[in-house]
Amino acid sequence: MFHLAAGPWRNPLHVLDMTNFMTMNMVMKIANVADFKSRISEFLAAVEAGEEIEVRKRNVPVARVVPVEKRKTNGTVLGCGRGTGRILGDVTEPLIPAEDWDMLGRGRT
Repeated sequence: MFHLAAGPWRNPLHVLDMTNFMTMNMVMKIANVADFKSRISEFLAAVEAGEEIEVRKRNVPVARVVPVEKRKTNGTVLGCGRGTGRILGDVTEPLIPAEDWDMLGRGRT
């Protein structure tokens, strides 16, 4: 481990920020646009493996290719609720009595 000189990096929070910065730059791959275009399948395989790729144009970052979060699998089993509901009354009859249907049409133009 190295010792930090006096200064703004003496603060433990700044050291953590510097560590994150250094770790990110050591882990992330960097490619220029031409290299990325010619080796895109190789770079996408690396992204699928969890790596990040920073694409640069004239050494200026223009894009970052990152892995997509894994989708959660659907744990629903079709038919698992079968037989758990009860039907009360006649499902073919209207919910509103017939004499109230006229009320619904009034006031409309």
